[in-house]
Amino acid sequence: MQRQVYRTVSWKFDVPTLDIENPDALAAYLRATGHIDPDEQPRLTTLAGGVSNRTVLVERPNGDAWVIKQALEKLRVQVDWFSSPERIHREALGLRWLVELAPPGTITPLVFEDFDAHLLAMQAVPQPHANWKSLLLSGLLKLDHVRQFAELLAAIHANAYRRRDELAPAFDDPSFFISLRIEPYYAYTAQQAPEAAGFLNALIEDTLAQRLTLVHGDYSPKNILVHDERLILLDHEVIHWGDPAFDLGFSLTHLLSKAHHLLEHRAAFAAAANYYWQVYALALGYLPWTDDLERRAARHTLACLLARVAGRSPLEYLDSEERERQRAAVLAIIAQPPTSIATLVDQFLHELDNR
Repeated sequence: MQRQVYRTVSWKFDVPTLDIENPDALAAYLRATGHIDPDEQPRLTTLAGGVSNRTVLVERPNGDAWVIKQALEKLRVQVDWFSSPERIHREALGLRWLVELAPPGTITPLVFEDFDAHLLAMQAVPQPHANWKSLLLSGLLKLDHVRQFAELLAAIHANAYRRRDELAPAFDDPSFFISLRIEPYYAYTAQQAPEAAGFLNALIEDTLAQRLTLVHGDYSPKNILVHDERLILLDHEVIHWGDPAFDLGFSLTHLLSKAHHLLEHRAAFAAAANYYWQVYALALGYLPWTDDLERRAARHTLACLLARVAGRSPLEYLDSEERERQRAAVLAIIAQPPTSIATLVDQFLHELDNR
């Protein structure tokens, strides 16, 4: 696939210093680059919640709506966490491919990309929509959403593998995955929880050795919008060719952490975690690397459950007591990691109930 480069024209300011959260600067940039008309007055709204990007909604008088993302070099977290802003172009590449790999309507199409300002624009998800993480935290858990979540991931993994001759070279560089996932989630957590260091360091080595299919790397309810009961996937900046078990562990962690946090919904979220794996495995079908996938997915789930309470990016909805309980539960299981998702779910809940 040929990527299109969008360059600025007659831009009177220093592009690398452009801050898209400054409405006047962004409007001037869009006019100068020809993305909007010279006299156009778009409505610009900064979107909250971005840790690694500035994100702005652009609503044009003609009815078009875009979301513009600009990568930050220093992420917005309490501890120092840096990553090259050039990762936004990996996300743009991911958008170009995912519209072909994922089910129709589940990916927001790319509008333009700027290699100087390290930003991209994609079509905005129509209103009304809701963030799936927010729905889940309110206790609104629908098995149809879980089914879509599983089938979407399976489609990406399976379809990418079938086109591996094209995709493996395009997404071969894992450097953004390492800086945004391996280091802050696994390596840093190994320092904070030395009891798990051997487990985590071995998992790092194994993960980087697995070069199997396209891996999203940020497959999480926070990156899902629900529009007309349809799930739409966002945020693809760590997409790479690697270990699909990471996506499974990363996503299962969110269902299980909410089972921990929402006591009155614990059984429902635990059942959803098992259902998610079952639907994914059925939709994926048999591929040369599926025989060992569940065992490795269970290990990644344990690692991510620990990382989300001891790593650089802890889950904000877990209080200090819950973080300690989740840490202790995972450490009790890591010594003899389960080989199935069902066993992992049972053991995790058992450990939580006993603390």
